[in-house]
Amino acid sequence: MAERTSLRDYQRELAERLRGGESRRATSKLCVRVGSENWMVDLADAGEIMPVPTVTPVPLTRPWFKGMTNIRGRIYSVVDFSAFLGGAPASITDQSRLLLIGERFRTGSALLVDRSLGLRNPAELQKRSNGGATRPWVRAEFTDPEGGGWKELDISTLVQHPDFLGVAS
Repeated sequence: MAERTSLRDYQRELAERLRGGESRRATSKLCVRVGSENWMVDLADAGEIMPVPTVTPVPLTRPWFKGMTNIRGRIYSVVDFSAFLGGAPASITDQSRLLLIGERFRTGSALLVDRSLGLRNPAELQKRSNGGATRPWVRAEFTDPEGGGWKELDISTLVQHPDFLGVAS
């Protein structure tokens, strides 16, 4: 027979579990693959990650500006993040994803990435020196135990940077 729990005990246990989940989420970062690079994004900065819908090209824009898309009645500009970084343009495959920029930035922007890699705790990585030669939207660089490199994306700096805002060719 199932054990009976009072409503008060149930609410207390649920609140404790939610607090524990929030602390784990706060330390985890959303990880994506962009070209040959691994990137991490704060969960608070990412709105959603989803398969790539139909993207309508926009004429007279930079090559890295993929176009516009409609997601649940809202228009988003789509930036090919690999091409924006100076790499090869992304090919849209079944693993490609759109990383929607969080609502709090009010940009209506999405980054096209090669694939989602799930969540990762940066505490498991070794922070390395940026050396001053990095782009302003790279918050930090890390190395994982296998020797792979990771970059942490500063969405706030990216969406305010003139290079990101200058889509006209």
